[in-house]
Amino acid sequence: MARIRGDLGERTMRFALSVIELVDALPNCTKGWAIGRQLMRSGTSVGANVREADHALTDADFAHKCSIARKEAAETQYWLELSKRAELLSVASLDAALDEADQLTRILGTLVRKTQEHTHGAR
Repeated sequence: MARIRGDLGERTMRFALSVIELVDALPNCTKGWAIGRQLMRSGTSVGANVREADHALTDADFAHKCSIARKEAAETQYWLELSKRAELLSVASLDAALDEADQLTRILGTLVRKTQEHTHGAR
């Protein structure tokens, strides 16, 4: 049973693709590799966890997977901000990704909260 409505699945896919492009643009040096590994892992994990949440069998599992996706989006924000402050990538290329990571974090947080309220209200 699909639980995710709207374009969240597509947005997280586009977000992952933008993260992949940003990682490719990082400098070919130790700091670029280190940040790139972390950024690639967290940025692509958001969509994977949303996909898992979409196929959750219970409300609790759905909320848990969305919570993990939210945490991964927040972690991705950290790595993007670090890349910005370390001047590893251009500000213009990072601003859109930072904004989308923030929006995804907020959307996923709302999904978790509403699911938990629904679950606890049903008791």
